[in-house]
Amino acid sequence: MALAPAATLAVFFFGLRALWLMLVSVGVAVGTEALIQKLTGRTITIRDYSAAVTGLLLAFNVPASLPLWIVAIGAIVAIGIGKHVFGGLGNNPFNPALVGRAVLLASWPAQMTAWVAPFTFLTTATPLGGAAKPAYSAMFLGAIPGSLGETSALALIVGGLYLLWRGIIDWRIPAGFIGTVAVFTFAFGGDPIFHVLAGGLLLGAFFMATDMVTSPVTKRGRLVMGIGCGLITSIIRLWGGYPEGVTYSILIMNALTPLIDRYTKPVRFGGATK
Repeated sequence: MALAPAATLAVFFFGLRALWLMLVSVGVAVGTEALIQKLTGRTITIRDYSAAVTGLLLAFNVPASLPLWIVAIGAIVAIGIGKHVFGGLGNNPFNPALVGRAVLLASWPAQMTAWVAPFTFLTTATPLGGAAKPAYSAMFLGAIPGSLGETSALALIVGGLYLLWRGIIDWRIPAGFIGTVAVFTFAFGGDPIFHVLAGGLLLGAFFMATDMVTSPVTKRGRLVMGIGCGLITSIIRLWGGYPEGVTYSILIMNALTPLIDRYTKPVRFGGATK
């Protein structure tokens, strides 16, 4: 439900092509999960919708011009390697959708960065990739080139606030993530509003860094997770070889999550501090 506004605006800006990408990604993700569970003799759990969410998030991270067979491969990788190699839901150390995107970006970099403009579908660069800096209003509404689910800040904020209201996510990760990017880019001469609205920051901060399986369980740890994601994203954006760094920042912090939990574990009531 929280992803519905971004999905709706993706179809509005990028047409039926966006809908097909989402349907193929979700369908292949769900089918891959059911097949793996069937072959391994485990209970088929596609009705928990975790595979469907993974497929939709993967589709949100690809351009509208991406061939359908590539997003299908990404969905297989996300579920098969990003999730079930580690034992399935609850055991995966990395966000499965971002594992799928990282593999696609490394395997088909040209196709994964073939951005098209909304409505016209003309090939162009994203704001982070060197295109002319769009108006804040266009970035807020989503009328800019980019991946399907990352262009509309409005839709992502509405969905994120819904998750916060329902208590599904903790405010510390998105606040630490978004706040760190804003402060860090401003400190080094960047436009903090531009960096918050551009790219996949809001999508990653609200919907992927907050994944309960791959993020810290402690309150302090979640804040550390958000700040760490923000720092890595900012460093990659400002000085790295890629214009965007959200994917890699979250995957790196996923790897550090057990360590973060270890060193932010609260003291038991009545216990002694070290």
